[in-house]
Amino acid sequence: MAVTFSNLHTESGLKALNDFLSGKSYISGNKLTKDDIKVFAAVLKNPGDSFPNVSQWYNSVSSQLAASFPGNAVGVGFGGKAAPAESAKAEAADDDDDLDLFGDETEEDKKAAEEREAAKKSAKKKESGKSSVLMDVKPWDDETDMKKLEEAVRSVEMPGLLWGASKLVAVGYGIKKLQIMLTIVDDLVSVDTLIEEHLTTEPRNEYIQSCDIVAFNKI
Repeated sequence: MAVTFSNLHTESGLKALNDFLSGKSYISGNKLTKDDIKVFAAVLKNPGDSFPNVSQWYNSVSSQLAASFPGNAVGVGFGGKAAPAESAKAEAADDDDDLDLFGDETEEDKKAAEEREAAKKSAKKKESGKSSVLMDVKPWDDETDMKKLEEAVRSVEMPGLLWGASKLVAVGYGIKKLQIMLTIVDDLVSVDTLIEEHLTTEPRNEYIQSCDIVAFNKI
């Protein structure tokens, strides 16, 4: 819910702020926020002991702002007096100028937020799907070194390719095949290309005779 303060340059405005800050360290929550900065800018100076809650809050905000601006300030003042008509107009404007802490979002802010949200949704749509593949890799014969065969398989590295668990499965006549899991990003890895251009070509075809897809599942 928005909190509104009016006429913080007057005693009545400061009293309302003092009452609001009773039992509180900051305007919103337990840390310094832009709400505190906005209200701080509207309070002309530390009101002192007349409004102790405001005074304590003012000093806290002032010290944290000072830490953010370590340069040596010499102090500035504002002189001059407005013409009577202009002064009256300014006072009327001050009376009507309530401080709405949550009403400072501009059209540009809203548009930027909408564009960020749209970009996030677009990125999610473009995110490619993944698939889990179970592959059989067969050696030439029972004399093929299956350890080197697996090393040859795993030596294939491609963006979007992740090798998983594996095991040796008996085929017959003392021959075993390698059964291995892999996860692929569909838009980056083609299983056919993986087999035809990487696994069954030199130098890996010294150990690998052929590859078969046992299972192919979308994740």
